[in-house]
Amino acid sequence: MHIAICTAQVPFVYGGNEVLVDGLRDALTARGHKVAVVALPYKWYPHSQIVSSALAWRLIDISEADGQKIDLAICTKWPSYVVRHPNKVVWLVHQFRQIYDWFGTPMSDFTGTPDDVRVRRTLMEMDKRALAESKRIFTISRNVASRLKRFNGLEGTPLYPPLRAGLRLEPGPYGDYILSVNRLDAAKRIGLLFEGLANAPGVRAVIAGTGPEAANLKRKAGELGIADRVEFTGFASDEDVSRLYANARAVYYAPIDEDYGYGTIESMAAARPVITTTDAGGVLEFVDDGQTGLVTPPDAKAIGASIMRLMNDPQEAERIGSAGKARVAGIGWDVVVDALLGEAM
Repeated sequence: MHIAICTAQVPFVYGGNEVLVDGLRDALTARGHKVAVVALPYKWYPHSQIVSSALAWRLIDISEADGQKIDLAICTKWPSYVVRHPNKVVWLVHQFRQIYDWFGTPMSDFTGTPDDVRVRRTLMEMDKRALAESKRIFTISRNVASRLKRFNGLEGTPLYPPLRAGLRLEPGPYGDYILSVNRLDAAKRIGLLFEGLANAPGVRAVIAGTGPEAANLKRKAGELGIADRVEFTGFASDEDVSRLYANARAVYYAPIDEDYGYGTIESMAAARPVITTTDAGGVLEFVDDGQTGLVTPPDAKAIGASIMRLMNDPQEAERIGSAGKARVAGIGWDVVVDALLGEAM
């Protein structure tokens, strides 16, 4: 088939959605299909621009290209699924969360002004109509499916994204550091890890990633008196990330209500126990307390206690890590491709 993968792209940003799209493209190509990624730039400010970003998808024609029929459109991130196509399947990464579950919280800059109310209502109506046009809606987690049902009354089938191809995740020795592999932004709550480290004497952490919160996090480490125990690697290659996972004692991954969380399955594929929180969202679809990780309230002392529990007992870290590796063993591209193409063949 000729397949178009539709995605929104914030220029110069490469994150979980881009990992998913690249992996899907390669998996479909390996099956012998002709695949093109159709990406439009996305801008969420000012708020009126969001509607324009969505309407841009509605205005383009992807039914054929250069005289060749496009057999299937697979849409991922908001607002790519606004596109029209007679054979449209959605693999939903997430919607525009600022108008849904983040609305009314510090994570959203939408307010009750008449303009914001109008834009929010327009976007929600557009979502419901565009998503309902799909032959089938898959979601990257049960958490995303739950939001879709709660806010739009639509059903989504969870379909978990596999690891990115460049990682070589194999169990190694259970070392002496807690690892965080994340984009450095507020939603990932790396600052909470630092507060936990302040309650875990002598334990060090390795922070792999870049992002807008880098300077604030370095400042916070200094204020908490743990700067000498925290290593910031900056950008880390797939080879470096694989090595860091293989030698960590455990991985901290506790974002706020995460959609899915590649960090979870990466950690488990490397047989590392995951330290997370009760409000981490999609992470909890994989992490069971005491079985495949440790789940605590989002509290510094509780995080510190989990860190010390695993640092003081490497055998428990190995037991939990091994169970996690078995938990994610069935996540692969064959499952994803079979599901997505099952609606179109």
